[in-house]
Amino acid sequence: MDELRLTVNGEIRTATPGTTVSALLAAMGVDPARVAVERNQDVIPRRTWSEATLADGDCIEIVAFIGGGSGGGSGDLPAGRSDDGDFLVIGGRKFKSRLLVGTGKYRTLEEGREAIRRSGAEIVTVALRRVDLTPGKPNVLDTIDRTRQTILPNTAGCTTAEEAIRTCRLARELGIADLVKLEVIGDERTLFPDGPATLEAARVLVKEGFTVLPYCMDDPILARKLEDAGCAAVMPLAAPIGSGLGIRNPYNLRIILEHAKVPIIVDAGVGTASDAAVAMELGCAGVLMNTAIAGARDPLMMAEAMRDAVVAGRLAFRAGRIPRKLYATASSPLDGLID
Repeated sequence: MDELRLTVNGEIRTATPGTTVSALLAAMGVDPARVAVERNQDVIPRRTWSEATLADGDCIEIVAFIGGGSGGGSGDLPAGRSDDGDFLVIGGRKFKSRLLVGTGKYRTLEEGREAIRRSGAEIVTVALRRVDLTPGKPNVLDTIDRTRQTILPNTAGCTTAEEAIRTCRLARELGIADLVKLEVIGDERTLFPDGPATLEAARVLVKEGFTVLPYCMDDPILARKLEDAGCAAVMPLAAPIGSGLGIRNPYNLRIILEHAKVPIIVDAGVGTASDAAVAMELGCAGVLMNTAIAGARDPLMMAEAMRDAVVAGRLAFRAGRIPRKLYATASSPLDGLID
């Protein structure tokens, strides 16, 4: 055989017999440090690339992280806070910021980098997609300070448990830690998650050692099942992804919070700072957002607003609000009034 016929990211390519994965990447000008490779739907471990010989008819997928979501942080606490030990704890890891942000939809990588920095977020979501084979094209990882921010791979776009599991395995091969956001979409129009498929994927991923954060409906029963499956946190939506409608059903969230023993993080539907504050005042452990910041008229200013709203909402929850009353209660003492 004079040449191999391969399908690489959906396109037919030829290679000489004996070509290895490393040689294929080099011939295509792909930076091996930033990609993962799959052959016929099986991940090829990075350590074997120099010996992994390709065969005629192989289907190769080369993937990398792109902007995605549903802390440029300096590592310092947001303004006005003191370190009193009130951390967000996920899978045994502590985070000062309770705001999680996505990396998609920004007009430029520079804008995304600065918005993340101003948000103070320490957990940043990215999606996994086929790599753009254009040599030298910027990568979303350029917007993330890996020394200060934790990358949260997201299975956005997956519609089956199998796709989500496969995506997480590829993310692990990219050298990212085992913390993953699990998202299995059940409806293209609403982008509502598929509960049974999410639960199925969660059970498999937990067994494989992943720290799983599943995106789900605000369903107390499903939330409990995901927790029982071993998920490190549960992430119910506030409203449909990107809708900006805010929290549509605070009562379901309250029921979920009442029974949860893991962090509950509101994911999707936040539109403005007050939405984030309300979520935190209910007792949620954090808020994840992307469109609310990236789609704002001034994303950098909105990133700051969201940072402060999450802090204020958390402080208000811990402080304890006054009871709601139908009638007024005087703030000033009534004794000693002038006759």
